[in-house]
Amino acid sequence: MAAKKEIKRIAKIQLLGGQAKPGPALASIGINMAEFTKQFNDQTRDRMGEVVPCVITAYSDKSFTFIIKTTPASVMLKKAAKIQTAGKNQLTDTVATITKEQALEIAKYKLPDLNAYDEEAALRMIAGTAKQMGIKIKDVDLTPVKNGGKK
Repeated sequence: MAAKKEIKRIAKIQLLGGQAKPGPALASIGINMAEFTKQFNDQTRDRMGEVVPCVITAYSDKSFTFIIKTTPASVMLKKAAKIQTAGKNQLTDTVATITKEQALEIAKYKLPDLNAYDEEAALRMIAGTAKQMGIKIKDVDLTPVKNGGKK
């Protein structure tokens, strides 16, 4: 039986899809940067220029594994609303409005990375993020759900 590798560090970073380069963020993790950037860029070529979160597990022998996540909801909401920055004060600033269909599309895309039972729960999470950014979603009610959304 093969010996188990000792985990040295688990790091969460965000890179641009297909455009990762060796640098300080990767150097501090303690992995073979050239090999990581090659593998990461190959796996994210179809997401060129998008923000791509990644969880890297670095082992004591300088080897690594990594998991690619979906683009952050805030980035997708800004893209859907066609804005550069979110509102500074969510209580008074409304910087944009998007449709429920746009929000549902984001929720469906994010579902694998969200802690949600179904698309409706994912939509409520996306709506909460949008509210914090000053983005309104047409026809979405954010009143609290009883029983944690379970039926």
